[in-house]
This record gives sequence, structure tokens and C-alpha cells, in this order.
Amino acid sequence: MKRILTGIQSTNNLTLGNYLGAIKPLIDIKDELYLFIADLHSITVPFNPDELRENRINTALLYKSMGLDFEKNKIFFQSCVPEHNQLNYVLLCHSNLGELQRMTQFKDKSSKFSQENKTLTIPTGILVYPILMAADILLYKPDIVHVGKDQKQHIELTRNLAERMNKKYKKELFKIPEHSFNKVGSKILDLQNPEIKMSKSNENKKGTIFILDSEGDIRKKIMSAKTDSLDNVKYDEENQPGVSNLLTIYSSIKNISITDAEKHFIGKKYGDFKREVADTVVSELKKIQDVFYELKNNKVEKEKLMKQLKKNADECKKIASETIKAVYEAIGMNNE
Repeated sequence: MKRILTGIQSTNNLTLGNYLGAIKPLIDIKDELYLFIADLHSITVPFNPDELRENRINTALLYKSMGLDFEKNKIFFQSCVPEHNQLNYVLLCHSNLGELQRMTQFKDKSSKFSQENKTLTIPTGILVYPILMAADILLYKPDIVHVGKDQKQHIELTRNLAERMNKKYKKELFKIPEHSFNKVGSKILDLQNPEIKMSKSNENKKGTIFILDSEGDIRKKIMSAKTDSLDNVKYDEENQPGVSNLLTIYSSIKNISITDAEKHFIGKKYGDFKREVADTVVSELKKIQDVFYELKNNKVEKEKLMKQLKKNADECKKIASETIKAVYEAIGMNNE
């Protein structure tokens, strides 16, 4: 049985992209799953403490509502395992500024912090968070890291850091992880700008479907999704990115291939196509929403869930502390 690790920020509502790309494929997984709620990553940009507190809990409730088993899988809050920060600092001291500045996501995110007078107010967390991500991964020695295609560069950095330290200290301190993502649904794109991924941080919220969006909002966003003038439902990322994105969403929810989805919509106009995609998304998310609100209003179930999260974190801490102990010993900081 392989050990698989993944994590999602608790910055805001989870999106349809988070669900289809990262969560849905793991619901019935048979392997050993470590899934952390990345609340430390949520403070790399300006944040509101009250919102963060609420979002952490909502993220856990949503995981449960989506069908993840908190007893079978190691689901926990990242901040409850202090070893994440301990290894983060050690890895930071084995990295260099150049490789962090070359990260594509750093370039994209930092551009949003340029003021009119050209002054840059880039939070340091945006620059160094790939190192924390590497620590998140390497602590648990997973076989596979399950993240989106857009995180591939960060996984490469993680592998480089692991190999660098293993070689420097002549010990296998870390397992070199593999990168895994779904062939279908691994990258759901923005409905208004299908050149970028669907994200909770996108300025135009009309292009992002949140798991807790109302039925009316979901339908409105999908019906106004950018397509093209061809009026032909075909998967063509280059010439029809908007249509391709809607086909990806539909096939991911229906658990069918893109080819079968194309066949289903042969001869359909874009209006009918969008309406059926909207029906499918609404039906899928309503099931999650119903469970979510039931859990949120059930004090006993919420307390039970929080206790399980703490129990999972305590179990993860045992594994993480062994990794830290080996790392500290290798770099000359053993305290025994």
C-alpha cells in the first residue's frame, strides 16, 4: 500500500476545481492517505483572523461532507504539527534565493502586489511558501504527492531539496516523492478566462464556482461561461478552451471519458450544453451542501470531528518528529 499526501489551503471557500482535481479522486482511495488542511499557507498573504478561524473549520466540514473518512485517513490541521515549521526552516537554509524567484507562481502572485507608484509590497510568505510545501511533503516520506499540474514546479523543487540534503549529509533523510494528478479534472479552468486555473484568489469571482455557491449563482456562472463562436461541442484546448473546460467539468463529475462526453453532446447547441453542465454541477454540489449544513448545525458532530482531527494530528506528529530527529542529527543539532 502506497502513502499518498496532499493538502489544500483554508484561505476561503473550496472551489469546484479543488473538489474535482484534488478531493473527489481520493474519496474511495485504498492507499494510505495523509491530507492536511494547510492553514499555515493561508497566512502567506494578508488575512483576517476571524475569517481564517471560520474557514479552517468549514474546510474540515467540507472534507467530511465530500465523503472523506476521517478515521481511515490522516486528515489534520497543518498548524497542529509544529514539525512542519521546524523542517521548513532547515530546508530554507538549504535553498537559494534564485530558485525561489524562478517559481512561476511567485512571479504571477507577486505581480498583484505592485502599487501605482511601482512600489512592491510583496509578502515574504509568497516567496518562501514553496519551502514550507516541501517540508509538508518530506516530513511524511510519501510515495506520491497528489496535487494539480500547476504545482509540478514546486514538486521538482521539493525533489531537488531532498536530493541535495541526502547527498550533502550522505544519508537517506528523505524519500524522493513522485508527482501524481488525474488525467481528467486535474486542472479546472476559470469560466471567464479559460487561460488560467479556477482559483479562490482570482479577482473576478464570476469565473469561480465555490462549493457553497447557491444554485442560482452556479447556473448563472456556467451559463455566462466564455465559449466561442463555433457552436460545436468539441474538446480542443487550443481553439476552444472554454468549451473544453466545461467538458472536463462534466466528464469529471459523471466519471466518464472526455470522448464519451463529446459523443453525448453531438449536435447540441451551446445553450443546451451549458444547461446540462449546470444541472450536473448543481446536483453534485447540492449533495455536499446538504451534508455540510447538517454538520455545521450539529454541535455534537462538530466536536466529534475536531477531536478526530486532533487525534490524527497527534499520530502524524509521531512520524514527523522521527523525521526531524534524523535531520537534526544529520546537521549536528542532536540533543541526546
